[in-house]
Amino acid sequence: MPIRSPLRLLALLGASVLATASTAWADGEVNIYSYRQPELIKPLLDAFTKETGIKTNVLFLDKGLVERIRAEGANSPADVIMTVDIARLTEAKEGGVTQAVTDNATISKDIPANLRDPAGEWFGLTTRGRVVYASKERVTQTAITYEELADPKWKGKICIRDGQHSYNIGLFASMVAVHGEAYTETWLKGLKNNLAHKPSGGDRDQAKAILAGECDIALGNTYYVGLMQTNEKEPEQKKWAEAIKIIFPNSADRGTHVNISGMALAKNAPNKANAVKLMEFLASGNAQKIYAEQVFEYPVTPGAEPSSIVKAFGPIKPDTLSLADIAANRKKASELVDKVAFNEGPES
Repeated sequence: MPIRSPLRLLALLGASVLATASTAWADGEVNIYSYRQPELIKPLLDAFTKETGIKTNVLFLDKGLVERIRAEGANSPADVIMTVDIARLTEAKEGGVTQAVTDNATISKDIPANLRDPAGEWFGLTTRGRVVYASKERVTQTAITYEELADPKWKGKICIRDGQHSYNIGLFASMVAVHGEAYTETWLKGLKNNLAHKPSGGDRDQAKAILAGECDIALGNTYYVGLMQTNEKEPEQKKWAEAIKIIFPNSADRGTHVNISGMALAKNAPNKANAVKLMEFLASGNAQKIYAEQVFEYPVTPGAEPSSIVKAFGPIKPDTLSLADIAANRKKASELVDKVAFNEGPES
């Protein structure tokens, strides 16, 4: 019987594997295990189904994806892994839950080589900047650096989500890669003591806090601003977006930290042919346009343009630091977040 929703998939999967694997995977389906929020990938999957007739079933997880696939073993229903952050892609590869896709003309043509695993076990799909949200009313400056966030002039004026969240760990890891461990520890202490309160919420909540006057600046991903600006179901989010401007940190030197969303083929994909079709679709111009116009991320296909909304944020100069270097420093960055008790918030 087809799996019709994340909840339905969870119910059928239970603690480990499907009891009757031979009947679980009907023709014309592909099962996606995703760290990506469902609303962010729904437009892409709807377009894929419309184009191919292949039904998509999504299991959304906020943690433990690799462990789950390992536990399911050879009978895992997972066909495609979709995730954010280079570390989670390399985690999946190193965890032994992916398989290589090699000599695929579509993927090789549409995704730049620097965004593809050399062994073909993961592929980047989009990029996003980790930028500063700043109050239009209370912040006059138009340029900033990540280093400056530790300056005491911002004391009590910065909001941020959980320091251990992958978005922040990616940025902190880039600081370790650029400046070293000792500098980054001191910098994190300074940033912590400039916080308005304990880290909490998501990126959109930081914009909400700026509108409420709780803080003047915050760290957030670029695409959330586009999502807030166009949110018809929750129009109050438009007010959050209207209250902020985007400042691209370090535009005058190394550039703004960027990370990727990406995909991988699951090791034991039962619907491998359909999975590869989905991967080819996600790499194609059609999907890249959807990413740009509906998800507000930066497409990676050569020649593809960001949406007019994203262009209005201003030009981004991406940091050219290797994603592999960032991934290699994530563990140390995470340890430093705990060492300085970042999530406890500013010292009184």
